[in-house]
Amino acid sequence: MSNAANLKPVFIPAQPVENPARRKMLVAATTGATAVGAGFLAVPFLKSWLPSERAKAVGAPVEVDITKLEAGAMLTVLWQGKVVYLLRRTDEMLATLPQVGGDLRDPESKESLQPEYAQNEWRSERKDVLVMLGICTHLGCAPKLQSRAEGREVRGDATWEGGFFCPCHGSKFD
Repeated sequence: MSNAANLKPVFIPAQPVENPARRKMLVAATTGATAVGAGFLAVPFLKSWLPSERAKAVGAPVEVDITKLEAGAMLTVLWQGKVVYLLRRTDEMLATLPQVGGDLRDPESKESLQPEYAQNEWRSERKDVLVMLGICTHLGCAPKLQSRAEGREVRGDATWEGGFFCPCHGSKFD
């Protein structure tokens, strides 16, 4: 039989604190130093969540002067590494918009991700200016602006009213 079975725990009574003010000061100093250290560790960690200056520059709004953009002319700019088309629509282009409604999958933008200001007949804030990403939804090609005459002559499409045409696989965009 071992002596370990006969051992009983020994309780040592707590000693009264000799200097309670000193203990409070040490606890406060330790807590403060821990908080400052945690702050120094947290700041770089939290800053890493913020976008870098390069990312801010890439995602920043692009301002373009369209006052000199003539009717029927298109301007191409880069935004976030993507091509953006700015097209000044002619009166003829605006007149054809109601005619293509039947050819559109969602003519009233009911399933659209467009903002409210663009859920209208011309699908833009200003009816004479179209702003859109120049990326085909099929394979990411760059659609080309094609007039009514070009579409009817080059592709033999008698119903083509003009718009964007993807030469890679034939997608049409109003």
